[in-house]
Amino acid sequence: MKFFLIGDQQTVLGFSLAGVEGVSVNSSQQALAVLRKLNRRRDVGICLITEKLAEEIRPYLDKMLLKKRGGALILEIPDRLGPQPDRRSVEDFALSALGIKV
Repeated sequence: MKFFLIGDQQTVLGFSLAGVEGVSVNSSQQALAVLRKLNRRRDVGICLITEKLAEEIRPYLDKMLLKKRGGALILEIPDRLGPQPDRRSVEDFALSALGIKV
């Protein structure tokens, strides 16, 4: 199983240096088109998408995640500029879910 990245040009370039295949997109429409094609590929196990793009296509992503059976796991990652300011950290998720500070 492979990783695949959907993001901006610089983020895709950086991940390609580590051997991760990806596509750079300039709009949410392009991101949706790539995600739909990717959904049919069976060789991709984890799909990385930048947080900014994920926010732009949130309704589609949520619908896709709810209906999904099999296929790639979708993970949102920060782009080259870092995490989105309103984004909760992993520590915040653990604190709210488990009630303990990690």
